[in-house]
Amino acid sequence: MSGPVTTASASVAPARGVPARTVLPGRYCRLEPLEAARHAPDLWRALAGHDRLWDFLMQGPFADEADFTAYLAEREDRSEALFYIVVDAANGQAVGWASLMEIRPAHGVIEVGNVLFSPLLQRTPMATEAIALLAAYVFDELGYRRFEWKCNALNAASRRAAVRFGFTFEGIFRQHMIVKGKNRDTAWFAMLDSEWPARRATFAAWLDPANFDADGQQRIALSTLQSTKDNG
Repeated sequence: MSGPVTTASASVAPARGVPARTVLPGRYCRLEPLEAARHAPDLWRALAGHDRLWDFLMQGPFADEADFTAYLAEREDRSEALFYIVVDAANGQAVGWASLMEIRPAHGVIEVGNVLFSPLLQRTPMATEAIALLAAYVFDELGYRRFEWKCNALNAASRRAAVRFGFTFEGIFRQHMIVKGKNRDTAWFAMLDSEWPARRATFAAWLDPANFDADGQQRIALSTLQSTKDNG
């Protein structure tokens, strides 16, 4: 396990509320509550032919757009996992999603999961901003104490992303579940409310337009900024 152990010496409060179907606006993208009929065409175009993106998810890939749209429609009104669609602010195209799930307001704990970023979203400022927007919503508006990220322990890309976004690795839950007929050991990561101010400042510094050159390449890496904030 990683990180310091907290104690029960101080009283704590539950979260102030649960996620709502609301738009979370940003500079590079905005997060919109899932509307299958509206978002599915863009998402299908962005994901079609990239079946490996589904390797570590519970469902998919899908044979055609109709099956894919039906999958999204089943998730549109679920309260236990609220899907937020990442929409490119420049052109209005839906390019991926993430959901807030495992919502436990009494304990102030919530998870970001079912993360699926199309190639149009991967390695862009939008991808980082999407996670920053969710974290800000979770901590600043809803008052959660713990923001979790879990993934298949074999999913190296997801594990790297969790660390890059400022989540702390906490361990492996062995034989945690069965996904698509295969064992899944689950890697657990989390960000705490006490860590969020430094993470917020890091996200803001990295996402500042001044951090990108004329070709859109970052001047300073997020990990470098994070290290500076943590050590400063």
